[in-house]
Amino acid sequence: MSGSVSAGAGSWIVTAGALGPVGSVHVVVPEGVDDPSRPSGGNAYDRRICSGLAAIGWSVHEHAVPGRWPRSDGDSRAGLARMLRVIPDGAVVLLDGLIASTLPHVLVPESERLCLVVLVHMPLGHPPAPDDIDQGTSDAAADASQRERAVLSAAVGVVTTSAWTRDWLLDRYALRPNRIHVATPGVDAAETAPGSAAGGELLCVAAVTPGKGHDVLLAAVAELADLPWRLTCVGSLTRDPGFVESIGRQTLRDGIADRLSLTGPRTGADLDSRYAAADVLVLASRGETYGMVVTEALARGLPVIASAVGGLPEAVGHGADGDRPGILVPANEPAALAAALRDWLTDAGLRKRLRTAARDRRATLPGWSDSSATLSRVLAQVAA
Repeated sequence: MSGSVSAGAGSWIVTAGALGPVGSVHVVVPEGVDDPSRPSGGNAYDRRICSGLAAIGWSVHEHAVPGRWPRSDGDSRAGLARMLRVIPDGAVVLLDGLIASTLPHVLVPESERLCLVVLVHMPLGHPPAPDDIDQGTSDAAADASQRERAVLSAAVGVVTTSAWTRDWLLDRYALRPNRIHVATPGVDAAETAPGSAAGGELLCVAAVTPGKGHDVLLAAVAELADLPWRLTCVGSLTRDPGFVESIGRQTLRDGIADRLSLTGPRTGADLDSRYAAADVLVLASRGETYGMVVTEALARGLPVIASAVGGLPEAVGHGADGDRPGILVPANEPAALAAALRDWLTDAGLRKRLRTAARDRRATLPGWSDSSATLSRVLAQVAA
């Protein structure tokens, strides 16, 4: 048996014959979730979950809320409140945490009549917080934590994208363990990247913001001027223009501008071609809950050199024989990252071992149907 999925006017409907439990869920996402100029792991996850739940058998009613989330103004907060008020009593509502975690004064009262489930991509109370949250002072950080704790405590369920995030929430907010679930991001099958003999094609896929550590990455590669390499950075250049300008000055100062390409955001076949041309993915993030670009790279057999921070070790994982398909280094340490890159560029045996482990890891990566099935079980549980 199989069912068909149709979309229209902000909802996904599954016709008769779909497998799995059939229910109704309202999904609240930030406006612009499909904007190709602002790709993000969170947006991709939200989109794939909506279509995946529909394919299972859920009637998914999507609500895109205007606003610069998680920094919201009065109009966006009022818009969310109006939207929630028209959802029927007892309905299951799955909310992106970028929206939900900031607004306890809206969500906590609604939790008395709605079954609220919060999808936490990145805890707003975790330092470093997402780049759109200002935690410049200890008071701001404490306020973000208090608001997030209030919302997550009121929800009937919380879904995280990694076991690391679940553990962090339980430790920081003392939430009920049976209400916190993990739905790891899926990944699409892809062709294996051939790789070059020298291994000098370095790829970073991340918005150019302080949280992604491009300044650390550039400081590291600047120490490798004696070796052949090129670095392609794929990701938004508009989220923090001041930081992008500082990156440009850094490359000129260090004499590496001619080896660096900042492409801006890329999606679809264009992004696929960047992975196919790469030898290794490099990610110098200061904080990650999982790292979907890591599994996208591993799905192509690309090794990963990344910060040992947050959920990144979980995403990198291990190959079938237990070997890690990459190198993890401390965050915020350019010298450690430079040493790992030098090892990669100068040791052909190491490159071979890491490529073998990465290709083994491909077989163990979850698909998006696995992620959707986990969400379906959580929603069915809270709806019962």
